[in-house]
Amino acid sequence: MDIFSHGLWAGAAYKAINKKIKKPLNARLAVFWGIFPDLFAFTIGFIWLFGNFIFGDMSFSGLPHPDLVEPASDKLIFGNGDIQSAASFVVRLTAILYSVSHSAIIFFIIFGIIFLIFRRPIWELGGWFFHILLDIPTHSYQFYPTPFLWPFSGWTFNGFSWGTLWFLIPNYAAIIIIYFLLRKKF
Repeated sequence: MDIFSHGLWAGAAYKAINKKIKKPLNARLAVFWGIFPDLFAFTIGFIWLFGNFIFGDMSFSGLPHPDLVEPASDKLIFGNGDIQSAASFVVRLTAILYSVSHSAIIFFIIFGIIFLIFRRPIWELGGWFFHILLDIPTHSYQFYPTPFLWPFSGWTFNGFSWGTLWFLIPNYAAIIIIYFLLRKKF
C-alpha cells in the first residue's frame, strides 16, 4: 500500500478507537508509526538518489535496471565503487531496511523493549503493526513482498499490487467515507 494510505488508515483507526475509550490515544503519533516502515526503508535511498541527480552525478540511465531491483535479487553486486555499483548497494540496503521495518517479529521485539522502558504499552506503535498487516495482501512478488516473518523466515505472501486502479480508487473512496463518518457524531 502507498505511504499516504498507510498514514490515513492509521489515523482513521486511532480516531475510531478514541471514540470508544476514555483516555484518548495520540492519533498523530499513530499516523507517524503508520508510515514509519516505509520512511525507514526508503529515506536513505531516496536521499542518495536525489542528491546524485541534483549534483549531476547520476542520470536516469544510471539507475539499476528494474529486473535487478524487484524482487530483491542476488544479481545485485557491490562492484568497484562506480555510480552503477553504488546504486546497486543502495538498492540492497533498501531491501534490507525494508525487511527490518516490515517484520512483525521486529515490531514485537521493539514493542516489548519500549514496554519495558516505559513500563506500559505505547499503543500508538500499533500504527506500525497495522502498516505491516495492510502490506501483506497489497504487495505481490513483483514489488516488495512483505517479509513479515523476517528474520526467522523469508516467506512472503503473493498478494495483489496496491498500485492498480481497481484497488486505488476503492481504497481512497473508503478512506474518504471513513473520515466523513468519523466526523459525524454517532
